[in-house]
Amino acid sequence: MSISQPVILLIEDEWQLAQIVKDSLETRGFNMICAADGVEGLRLFRQYKPDAIVMDVMMPNLDGFSLTTEIRKTDKQVPIIFLTAKSQTADVVKGFESGGNDYLKKPFSMDELIVRIRSLLARFGGHAAPPPPSENEILIGQFLFQPYKQTLTRNGYTEYLSHRESEVLLRLCRHKNQVMERRPVLLDLWGDDNFFNARSMDVFITKLRRYLKDDPKIQIVNIRGVGYKLIS
Repeated sequence: MSISQPVILLIEDEWQLAQIVKDSLETRGFNMICAADGVEGLRLFRQYKPDAIVMDVMMPNLDGFSLTTEIRKTDKQVPIIFLTAKSQTADVVKGFESGGNDYLKKPFSMDELIVRIRSLLARFGGHAAPPPPSENEILIGQFLFQPYKQTLTRNGYTEYLSHRESEVLLRLCRHKNQVMERRPVLLDLWGDDNFFNARSMDVFITKLRRYLKDDPKIQIVNIRGVGYKLIS
């Protein structure tokens, strides 16, 4: 575990969601510690002293509100974000009264979660999550791709990408000359792999093809029924 990167404690009993959140945050440069219930979460909190906590509310053994109350007995500063399907005003108020700092309703966007984590870290700990060092600058044929700046540069001209364009291109680069499966990317960046989100992803792929068209040695090909492949 790198001590230079923020440590996030994720407490979530839905293992599929926990895996998606864990993988997504790790690709953004966070160190992840995971627990499947409140009791384990409290133990890991005491052991690792994380920089921020992301937790579900409805959990076995010890619910999120009770866990937060317990954490606040010894740590008044660590940022806590609740992930929950409970959205009634009384539940939101209870969450903040227990010591929570933010509230994200399920289903949620990974982009929104990451923005909120970074915002809380900046407020309470002065941290920012850098990208992995090897991904600061990526050469794609004649292009220089800088994911953290969300820029794509060729011959002195810079294209400024949207956050989602940059994230899709980064995943393609990680799978260069290999198949990048569509479903994990949809779950990560869109939060759902339904038909409409899949069509939205197609639009982003079309935009990336347009940005890269000036280098004929670069292709983004569609692997029917599976995903895409960046060929360079």
